[in-house]
Amino acid sequence: MSDNHSHSGDDWPYPHPQQPDIEDGEFTELMAMTDAVAELMIDKGYFSADDMRRTLETIDAKTPAEGARMIARAWLDPDFKVRMLENVNAAAAEMDIDSGVIPILAIENTPDVHNAIVCTLCSCYPKYLIGLPPDWYKSRDYRSRMIREPRAVLAEFGTVIPDDVEVRVHDSTAELRLMIIPMRPAGTEDLDEDALSKLVTRDSIIGVTTVTIEKG
Repeated sequence: MSDNHSHSGDDWPYPHPQQPDIEDGEFTELMAMTDAVAELMIDKGYFSADDMRRTLETIDAKTPAEGARMIARAWLDPDFKVRMLENVNAAAAEMDIDSGVIPILAIENTPDVHNAIVCTLCSCYPKYLIGLPPDWYKSRDYRSRMIREPRAVLAEFGTVIPDDVEVRVHDSTAELRLMIIPMRPAGTEDLDEDALSKLVTRDSIIGVTTVTIEKG
């Protein structure tokens, strides 16, 4: 089978008939439990409300720039790419990048395999490296359709995968976050790390788009 599923505040970028379910915005039982646990931890003195606020502010301020820097380094340094594929968090530390405490797994796209990530249960996502997840990533529409019909979903992002390229969809979890190392585009041989990092987008790190260079 060519399309595999491995368990491991933006609009959808292209028009599509299905829209995020209104239930995605409801305050769920899981959210209530999360709040209750946080309040209990504060009451027990494990951390303060200010500690929690500062952590949330740090996460809210994150952008895809750190993840893009790592990918650009991996394109230029094969040894670094090997270390990144083995342990993203340790590779991030080499670059003085804070990747958080949750393990992150990098998955490399190749000419034969295109990978993408989803979180079917909620919206687990490497926020420290690529910022907060877009609304469409959290929507029930993406979470269900990406598993069932990944090629159709990718096409709605403008990403048409040739029939001879396998598509693999990987499911992120609370214990393991995922990121994609997209293929380096042709014609970038003379670019340095900074210039390459500017080509890498959040969506390419999720795997719904590829990295391209502007023509002209």
